[in-house]
Amino acid sequence: MPLLIVLAGIIVLLILIMGLRFNAFIALVIVALGVGIAEGMEITQVVDSIQKGVGSTLGYLALILGFGAMLGSLIAESGAAQGITNKLVDKFGIGNIQWAVIITGFIVGIPMFYSVGFIMLIPIIFAIAQSTGLSLLYIGIPMVASLSVTHGFLPPHPAPTAIAVIYDADISLTLLYGLILAVPTIIIAGPIFGSTLKNIKTKPPKDLFPIKEIAPEDMPPFGISVLTGLIPVILMAMAALAKLNLPEDATVYKILSFIGNPVIALLLAVLIAIYTLGLRMGKDMKSIMATLTDSVKSIAMILLIIGAGGAFKQVLIDSGVGDYIVELMDGSTISPLVLAWSIAAALRISLGSATVAAITAGGIVAPLIGTQPINVELLVLATGAGSLTFSNVNDTGFWLFKEYFNLTIMETFRSWTMMETIVSFVGLAGCLLLDMVIS
Repeated sequence: MPLLIVLAGIIVLLILIMGLRFNAFIALVIVALGVGIAEGMEITQVVDSIQKGVGSTLGYLALILGFGAMLGSLIAESGAAQGITNKLVDKFGIGNIQWAVIITGFIVGIPMFYSVGFIMLIPIIFAIAQSTGLSLLYIGIPMVASLSVTHGFLPPHPAPTAIAVIYDADISLTLLYGLILAVPTIIIAGPIFGSTLKNIKTKPPKDLFPIKEIAPEDMPPFGISVLTGLIPVILMAMAALAKLNLPEDATVYKILSFIGNPVIALLLAVLIAIYTLGLRMGKDMKSIMATLTDSVKSIAMILLIIGAGGAFKQVLIDSGVGDYIVELMDGSTISPLVLAWSIAAALRISLGSATVAAITAGGIVAPLIGTQPINVELLVLATGAGSLTFSNVNDTGFWLFKEYFNLTIMETFRSWTMMETIVSFVGLAGCLLLDMVIS
């Protein structure tokens, strides 16, 4: 009975978001209320549970996403993203153009939200295609694969960061394992799969881009741009390696753990970027602060959706559904990694939003943690991988890709949807293999 109520809640969630076009935040709160009451909780207890879930989920997550948005905006506004792309394309040449856009997508994708990175880089992809005569998809798919992998696997992106909080996973270790998975996943979903799309010839719509080109002399230097964008990754990876190799009472361990804390790492990156990508390039502090303020506005709804997902998770726990799931899975031979991936995949196909699918799946799977041996960092990655499965017509990313690349529906399924699904399955396979090695 408890699971039937949860299933009914998910169906209502689908109806609200897909059928009635409700905002995901409002829909999640309504479903959390309904499931809690249906499970027998007192009304006041349900409200307290929702408040507790929002607070515990957002906690320091708001700081991480806020600083991440600020860093991404500074990279975009300064021309650093454009400069990185131009330099890599020049260095790699036409013969290795796919590797140039992969590295660009990876560097730019780590500090930027997916949609921002896509909008920033897509004009450059089209310019490369026009100058080389190569297929748009042959060049574009590797770049989009990089952006998608960073979006689904790597903190400080919203979904993996939020799931790490729900599972109480170490974000630095999640990043380290995510980086290990990212390389083969991007290669398979990017250049290998992209090479099969050479025959799909399309042209971008005319007058598509309002984005202004930044003159080379006004861009920050290549090395500074790359280093500034990767500062959080470097610091968090150092902290993860310290946790794996150093005793906790060592001074070096304490220092690296502090500067590698996601909040501190991103704060340091933002402070450095204010100088390297702002003041150093002749911008005044007032305009820099205005950029940072605007960047935070863009993540307000993302934070609310993540908070509502945390509320749903808390209701499942407080109502006793979590204990029921634990009892149901007792003695089961199903890998928790496969289970988390499957739930996230089903929700992704149904809901469209990868972030909502990941957060909702996290709430359902979280009660299993502590009841059996599970590497929670890999559980984060498996859930994130599942949330990327089979993007289709209910996903805004599907239409964004279709319209910018000027594709038919079938061509979008053949390219974008297939690429996302490859990322998802390769990510799951990588989690299972890593689990064998780590365990």
